[in-house]
Amino acid sequence: MCPKGDNNFRYKLLWRGQFQSNLLMKTGANGGLRGPQTAALALLNVGVRHGHTMRGKPPGVARSLEQRLRDENVTDPEVVARINIGFPQLKPSRSAQLKERLEHLKAQRSSKELEQLARSNKLVIDLEKVQQAYVKTTGQHDLRLLADHYGIFEHLFGSAFFVPRVPLTIRYELDANNLSPVYNGNVIKPSEALKAPLVDFDGQLDPITGKTSTQGDSYWTLLLTNPDAHYTNGEAECLHWFISNIPNGKLNEGEVLADYLPPFPPKGVGYQRLVFVLYKQTARLDLSAHKLDAKDHVNLEKRSFSTLQFYRQHQDELTPAGLAFYQSNWDESVTSLYHNVLQLKEPVFEYDFPKAYLADQKFFPLKQAFNLYMDKHRDPKQLNKEYLQRKLAQTHPFDGPEPALRFPNAHPIRDVPSWLRTEIRKRRLGIGRVQDY
Repeated sequence: MCPKGDNNFRYKLLWRGQFQSNLLMKTGANGGLRGPQTAALALLNVGVRHGHTMRGKPPGVARSLEQRLRDENVTDPEVVARINIGFPQLKPSRSAQLKERLEHLKAQRSSKELEQLARSNKLVIDLEKVQQAYVKTTGQHDLRLLADHYGIFEHLFGSAFFVPRVPLTIRYELDANNLSPVYNGNVIKPSEALKAPLVDFDGQLDPITGKTSTQGDSYWTLLLTNPDAHYTNGEAECLHWFISNIPNGKLNEGEVLADYLPPFPPKGVGYQRLVFVLYKQTARLDLSAHKLDAKDHVNLEKRSFSTLQFYRQHQDELTPAGLAFYQSNWDESVTSLYHNVLQLKEPVFEYDFPKAYLADQKFFPLKQAFNLYMDKHRDPKQLNKEYLQRKLAQTHPFDGPEPALRFPNAHPIRDVPSWLRTEIRKRRLGIGRVQDY
């Protein structure tokens, strides 16, 4: 408050929001009003509503972005519709399914042995039975969704798809006691897939009814293809394995048209997809036109393949029934595979990152570190080379790297410029250069 007797006035500027007028309040020094000379100004809080102009149609009338894109990119639904080229499945009776579940539930509840094991925390669930129940119910439909997610159907069959009705069990043998199974898109290294895998499936299974049939022999065709491995043609695939006329699921009795070739993902390309496709034949077929000679076993051009063209040629005799796939990326065994098996030089790829924008160099860059500013305009490969040389200079060929300082900041750094002192301190503390940008 102002002292008593002071006739000065205090002005306060009050803001009441963006759309309200400013208020000027004039108050007396004594907290009251004196005479006509010091009459208070009666001010009103008046709201101001600014006008606006609508651009285009109102929201209730204008089209949304989704509607505009749909109208601009008009497509014929009959042309873009996806086609199911696999086996249909007979819909089981709902009452029969319910009856089977109720009987199973009743048997489980009436089992005294299960109750005793559950009460003593000794009940062990058989995961093999769980897997069988999963595959029998929704497992193959989930596999179809996963294949869509990884672009398997799009890159192999175009706009077609199928639901794998015949489960495939594929395992790579690592040694006498260990196996590497093929799940739905898991990663298997090339060193684990040097030999042909063990493939098991029920060759007597009827894909439509889902029951085992004993009426005559059934023939199958198994393909292993890689849609990401062709060097010269982006639309072609690399055929890794081809066996036809497999009687009743006995893989060793089938006709081998192309011997197994291990995956060879080059360094720098990332993950590649290797897809097993199982076809059911209507009868024994003559597919000798696709046979690969022994001399062309490692000829990658001869192994060019197109699943879509192959299926179009034999769609009356073949129907896709099974699917499995995994991913693989480069490891050290690929180098030996290129040099000793393929007899090729190993290609190495690098991603060409877009260059970051850098302003023109200044003669006196103010408020910027000297070394960091100069390194921004140098070749990153040269910086990486200097870093590697510095690491190797501090590493003994037999004893390993020098031990780190126990108290890095306790050791003085003398007779060096300030920027180099800061750089040495960061190296001692393990602070990377990436944090400086």
